[in-house]
Amino acid sequence: MVASAATRKPKFMTAIERISLSKATEMIEAAFLAEAVPETVARSVATALVGAEAEGQVGHGFSRVEDYIAQVRSGKIRSDALVVTKKSGTTSLLTDAGNGFAYPALDEAIAKGADLAMRHGSAMIGITRSHHCGALSVQVEKLARRGLCALMVANAPAAMAPWGGKDPVFGTNPIAFAAPGGDNDPLVIDLSLSRVARGKVMNAYKAGQPIQENWALDCDGIPTTNAKAALEGTMLPIGEAKGTALALMVEILAAIMTGAARSTEASSFFTGEGPPPGVGQFLIALRPFETAAFQARLLELLDQIEAIDGARLPGKRRAAAIRSAQENGIDVPLRYLEAIREIAYGKV
Repeated sequence: MVASAATRKPKFMTAIERISLSKATEMIEAAFLAEAVPETVARSVATALVGAEAEGQVGHGFSRVEDYIAQVRSGKIRSDALVVTKKSGTTSLLTDAGNGFAYPALDEAIAKGADLAMRHGSAMIGITRSHHCGALSVQVEKLARRGLCALMVANAPAAMAPWGGKDPVFGTNPIAFAAPGGDNDPLVIDLSLSRVARGKVMNAYKAGQPIQENWALDCDGIPTTNAKAALEGTMLPIGEAKGTALALMVEILAAIMTGAARSTEASSFFTGEGPPPGVGQFLIALRPFETAAFQARLLELLDQIEAIDGARLPGKRRAAAIRSAQENGIDVPLRYLEAIREIAYGKV
């Protein structure tokens, strides 16, 4: 059995190769197909990973493929899991990912939840027994492009201590929001409740690179620039005590509400060892009361923000990165591409 990327020594991380989004999706899909992952699941996972990479969230893109493959091989991810969605009230859905990949479960839950929200005005969507869900921005944008406002939260394996404490209780527990843009791109906001997503720390570890001092603490509670020490310690929250209060809110919605594993119960997203993480995701989809009025007022607000000298509108850099990726492709560390090609096509 091949070890996950997290256990390998980094090499050739400075060498990069530019690749189109379509070729990137095809290659990642082929890697999962080579591991007997069902075609629809392989395509869903590949699409989500490339979508994250295209917007610049490298910790949720190519760097995850080997880790996912290791977990498919060990059975920690059940790639043939049956996704089951049940109604829980008129506008509430609970989707059981069956300890498989999060992405196919999110595809189904979002499609059904969007229909409910368009019909009734709102929908509450929970996903349980799930896995790493990557960039939440990719998911909320789907709802915004259906004309809905969307809020999504997710819990993750414990990596962040309550404010004033030392022991990790919360994951990085991200939050994302999207609003429909009409003829313009949707407004999409995606943030981790740690100062950076933990995937960035893992990406730095694989690359043999230091991290910034204000990202994490080591296991003794001392600020560190060593990525390995950070992974063994805890992540620092945004906004100090306010960040961990938000993380608690996310934990209640994503884990307690859905019946998923709490962050302290979830196994690592990075290695093939241990049981399935079984984490949860939670989304709310809202149809504007009057779509035309909503679009006009939203545009006025966004224009007002952009007119302020020096102000930056959230999501602008993301949108620019996606456009660039669509036109020019993405630069990927050669070490990742070589590993994925070997899995997908054998020695190349």
